[in-house]
Amino acid sequence: MKGTTPPGAASEQEAAAYVRRMFGRVARRYDLLNHVLSFQTDRYWRLRTALEVEAFLRRPRARVLDLCCGTGDLTLALESRAGDDALLAGGDFCRPMLAEAQRKQQRKGARIEWIECDGLRLPFPDNSLDLVTIAFGFRNFANYRAALAELRRVIKPGGMLAILEFSTPPNPLVRALYRFYSQTLLPALGGWISGDRGAYTYLPDSVRKFPGAELLAAEMEAAGFTRVRFRRMTFGIVALHTGLSG
Repeated sequence: MKGTTPPGAASEQEAAAYVRRMFGRVARRYDLLNHVLSFQTDRYWRLRTALEVEAFLRRPRARVLDLCCGTGDLTLALESRAGDDALLAGGDFCRPMLAEAQRKQQRKGARIEWIECDGLRLPFPDNSLDLVTIAFGFRNFANYRAALAELRRVIKPGGMLAILEFSTPPNPLVRALYRFYSQTLLPALGGWISGDRGAYTYLPDSVRKFPGAELLAAEMEAAGFTRVRFRRMTFGIVALHTGLSG
């Protein structure tokens, strides 16, 4: 496992810059596109994630980070299930995405701190967080192993990492249908709605290049996480990985 490889990026720094610019361009229509292109199934995936980690959200004075939070959909789902004394933060390195998240928070009255941060250099002390979640952002890191090492650093012993990410469906027929949709229809629809076909060409391409669920689980274990498991959803299109910090 290396990291995302956007077109034209010759280094990790260039890859990160490409991803930041791309999400900045589509931030205003990102929620609409997620819901339309997933046929609203993305709401269910985030709900399942929030339910899976609820015990950690309800720890006394839980410290929680939703990394790569984007426009904050998962962050808000976590907040709705957290204990009254929990401290939640949504972190992302794309400022336009965070601006959308803040607008959404104001409408819902949620208690979340939004932080502009780089997932490879998190502004948190060692062993300081009870839970870190990442929804559909891990595959965009410029260095997957460095990201896991940094996440392991900030999570308390016994704390949890939860990664919700697109995956490769194990069924050959589903895999073929999903490949056709993601590589043919999704770029056309995404480009038409967002006005940025390049972004919606990169995104399915990043899914195609991303390692399967088994390999990500193995990398989490190699990084020091224990009791690692993953649960496939929607015929294996996505997988929710969880692991405890050793």
